[in-house]
Amino acid sequence: MSQDRIRALLEVVLREMGVSEPQVHLERPRDPSHGDWASNVAMTLASTLRRPPRAIAEEIAGKITGDGAGVDHGLAAVEVAGPGFLNFRLSTDVVTGTVGRILNSDMDFGRSDAGGGEAVMVEFVSANPTGLLHLGHGRQAALGDALSSLLEWTGWKVHREFYYNDAGRQIDRLAESVRARYLQALGHEVSLPEDGYHGEIVSEIARDLVALEGEAWVEDPEGVGLERMRRFAVDRLRKEQDLDLNAFRVRFDEYFLESSLYESGRVEATIGRLRETGLAYEKDGALWLSTTEYGDQKDRVMVKSDGSPTYFLPDVAYHITKWERGFHSAINVQGADHHGTTARVRAGLQALGIRAGYPEWVLHQMVTVERGGKEVKFSKRAGDYVTLRDLVEEVGVDVTRYFFLMRKPEAHLVFDLDWAMDQSDKNPVYKAQYAHARMCSILRKAGHSGEIDPSRVRLERLDSTVEKELIQQLDSFPELVERSAALRAPHLVCDWLEQTAGQVNSWYHAGNPTRNPELAVLVDDAELRLARLALTTAIRVVLRNALNLLGIDAPERMERSESEDTAPQPEASR
Repeated sequence: MSQDRIRALLEVVLREMGVSEPQVHLERPRDPSHGDWASNVAMTLASTLRRPPRAIAEEIAGKITGDGAGVDHGLAAVEVAGPGFLNFRLSTDVVTGTVGRILNSDMDFGRSDAGGGEAVMVEFVSANPTGLLHLGHGRQAALGDALSSLLEWTGWKVHREFYYNDAGRQIDRLAESVRARYLQALGHEVSLPEDGYHGEIVSEIARDLVALEGEAWVEDPEGVGLERMRRFAVDRLRKEQDLDLNAFRVRFDEYFLESSLYESGRVEATIGRLRETGLAYEKDGALWLSTTEYGDQKDRVMVKSDGSPTYFLPDVAYHITKWERGFHSAINVQGADHHGTTARVRAGLQALGIRAGYPEWVLHQMVTVERGGKEVKFSKRAGDYVTLRDLVEEVGVDVTRYFFLMRKPEAHLVFDLDWAMDQSDKNPVYKAQYAHARMCSILRKAGHSGEIDPSRVRLERLDSTVEKELIQQLDSFPELVERSAALRAPHLVCDWLEQTAGQVNSWYHAGNPTRNPELAVLVDDAELRLARLALTTAIRVVLRNALNLLGIDAPERMERSESEDTAPQPEASR
């Protein structure tokens, strides 16, 4: 891209000037009249080169323009401003050439091979099968899926995995809760366990079991019925979770069961391997691991005095399977409540010879839903929390996904229902979707399919300031995708989409024939008309790619795109 080429050119010039390891930063000027790119590199080097920054900037500009290197890099001019800023102006053919690249790349525009085909596992959601998916799971689902897409777009071979915690005390509590509701449904006076699950979904499961098997398990001296209830409840809740995830457009390549770690002997094998390291020791009847050897705050219990493993142990065993399956890059997307587990799991893995820093964690903060400035809780089936299903039914998949993604993961998310249900351009999801639908509307009105051979278009006719700025914004999309993937930051795509949609909508309205006929797309000048139709198509391509990357539909028709007075009725095209 032009930015990379300018940076490379500057690095060559600076090395010629005696800077061994040049650090070049480029940014868009706040005032477009100052150029396309700007750098303060001359000012940062003033102390190193012991010269005034303006003199350094003038030498840099002279070297670029004097030997013609700037022309080869698509520069029309290099200017020195103020105390030593460098402003770069791109030549028109370089700017408009972006349109051609977008049209030729189409659905691949924004993709790269930065990951080199390396395998990476992204584990996310991983909800206990003890209830319906809550908002934290929903945020995880959106984050994990978008991050997986970003990695795929940048050349990684991504494996999406869901880890089911279908063993341990929380599953025992679920079975006991179902048993209590089962007996209650049959008319027996039984109290729900104090630490049991209270949601309506547990009562539904119990009633379904009564309908299927009647009073078969009222007397259960051997505990066979309790085990049946455990399996029945887990199976039912897994299906409920799958329904929600499918509706949320989230898929997984594999579902890994915690119970399989016990059934296969992996937990016991992990205990044995950790004993062999010499870092395991007995204390107070429990088995401990010296995790402080690897930076943990304190040593951790692996096996409690009653012989049962702590959560830490199966987590270590599970991550060993990730490594052994060839996923030497692994990312866990989990809630901030997992912060305390990261050091102990990594320590356990390091003790077994797996590199430091494995796996990587992306931790997100909690989600609250508000309406009119007050927190909302509208779930009965779940009990005391809002479910993902509730929220999707209220505002739709696209809005839910976008709102979950538009803030950085480490920020607490307040999901504003009033804002989410606003169907105007004030809602950032609709703002982007309207922009895409408007481009499709222009092409329909022109009777054009959007299939354009850029080699037959005089793209240099796109020479207005607003068009050049918009084209450069489109040109920044591939770099944005790489940066968002590298930083594990899908919210950057949301930021980019909102900014781009704003520019697109400004261009669209600026070209209203009754306001600025000279900027309209459907002009009489056939050559200019085709160039602007090419730009329209390029905008449509990049907006569609960005929306789809986040798992959001790119509608081709929305009533509001034709009439500002009606609510949007999207006809999706993904």
